[in-house]
Amino acid sequence: MNINTATALDPRRVQRRTVLILSAAQLLSGIGNGASLSVGSLLAVQLSGSNAWAGAVTTVMTLATAVAAMPLAGLAERRGRRAGLATGVLSGMAGAILVIAATVTGLFVLLLAGAALLGLATAANLQARFAAVDLAEPDKRGRSLAVVVWAVTAGAVAGPNLIRPGALVGEAMGLPGIAGPFIFSAAGLGLAALLLLVGLRPDPLLHALELRGEEARPPGRQRGVLQRGLAAARSSPSARLALLAVVTAHAAMAAVMSMTPLHLQLLMEGPPAAGQVHAHETGTDVFVLIGFTISLHIAGMYALSPVMGWLTDRAGRLPTLMLGHGLILAAAITAGLGAGRPGLVTTGLVLLGLGWSAATIAGSTLLAESVATGDRVLVQGVSDTLMSGAGALGAGISGLLLSWAGYTGLNAGAAALAAAVLVATALALRGGANQASAAG
Repeated sequence: MNINTATALDPRRVQRRTVLILSAAQLLSGIGNGASLSVGSLLAVQLSGSNAWAGAVTTVMTLATAVAAMPLAGLAERRGRRAGLATGVLSGMAGAILVIAATVTGLFVLLLAGAALLGLATAANLQARFAAVDLAEPDKRGRSLAVVVWAVTAGAVAGPNLIRPGALVGEAMGLPGIAGPFIFSAAGLGLAALLLLVGLRPDPLLHALELRGEEARPPGRQRGVLQRGLAAARSSPSARLALLAVVTAHAAMAAVMSMTPLHLQLLMEGPPAAGQVHAHETGTDVFVLIGFTISLHIAGMYALSPVMGWLTDRAGRLPTLMLGHGLILAAAITAGLGAGRPGLVTTGLVLLGLGWSAATIAGSTLLAESVATGDRVLVQGVSDTLMSGAGALGAGISGLLLSWAGYTGLNAGAAALAAAVLVATALALRGGANQASAAG
């Protein structure tokens, strides 16, 4: 497409089509990832023969997401969003197929390899939110990004509910029942990739560059993408603040959320008896409470994304960032001080999800507009790398914090992170107000 052709297309029309395609692909990918995560821990225990490996699938997926973010961003920088997103999603489809093969062969290493490839699909899903703002008008960037984030909700909710139907499909195909959900994963990811390849035309990033008379980064500049992305982020105070807000929100959310099920189990049933090696069997009521709490938390993360996008555009990026981390602070105080009351813990988890939503959408929007167009894709890749790494770190150290300082202490750590970002954002707002007064 040359510049004359690019300018002949209505950018608003292309943007609406782009958001629609991205949202549909996110829904399909969400179904794939939701079905995978719901039985990944069960498969890990079954194939490894040890409960110690129960978190292996989630850990490998999270680390792979962090590692893949920059290579996928580099690919998008050179060849457009369609190439980067489709590559990640197709890799996830291959990963789901490997997991099915692992259930048939009983090879634990195949399960881990499949989980790693599924992590690439997660990295692509994260980058899809940025693709939604390539062509968006400045006063609609938050809403465009939020719609794509919101589309994950339907898939994430539907995925776990496909376990039983998936088992029936797997058994009908002569496969182990536990392989069934990954059949849906492979199908959902394959359809998402097809939708991106066929429907994401013109490519939003390449089209945006052509409208500005710029070109994509040539293939010879593909080395050092992480260093270039970090340098671009460091050069912009707004980008640094956006990265701090997004990464901190994700770390606090992952740390508290990952330990809440265990805390609720201990709260409802008490610790194992002295000398007992394994915890007693968890009762149905505890499973119901845990499921209810985590479901509400996930709803808080995604269901109100359009509202957070609207606030980002109407109230401003920095005020919405403050709202997000204010909610995270309130969540940590509520859950921490109410650690002995399940109702307050659940309320805290809902507030935590809402805070994560506001901080992530406002921070991602601010990041997308705080650096030059040519550096935008790599800086967004840096954001996803740091965000995924912070999530893995937060989840990893949360168990140590829980055993050392209890659930209240864990929430105190999350509150300290949120408070630090609130101070940094308030200083940025004050600095902007002072500059406006001086200019006036």
